[in-house]
Amino acid sequence: MKLLLDEQVPRRLSREFPNNFEIKTAQEMEWSSERNGALLKLAAEEGFDALITADKNMEYQQNSDALPLTVIVLAPLFNRLSDLIPLIPSVLGVLENERPKRFYRIDA
Repeated sequence: MKLLLDEQVPRRLSREFPNNFEIKTAQEMEWSSERNGALLKLAAEEGFDALITADKNMEYQQNSDALPLTVIVLAPLFNRLSDLIPLIPSVLGVLENERPKRFYRIDA
């Protein structure tokens, strides 16, 4: 499975996923300056299965019925690696079950 980490998500979070996941960051793809709609389109065109983001407003700014890929919004109290790591099992739960392409919010 191919995942894209949005620019607000610490790069080191990629180490917490199993080895069968291919993970890239928006920075690695040189998409840091892309707005959300364009970022989603680019990610889908490049074959990403899901975007992992900490942008809690994204789901209110995009049409969820027309999402080209799954978007998982991480919503802990703080956006520190230590706060995000405990959310990984829930992220994997969303990714490992075939679910519709939509927004999934994972709170702490």
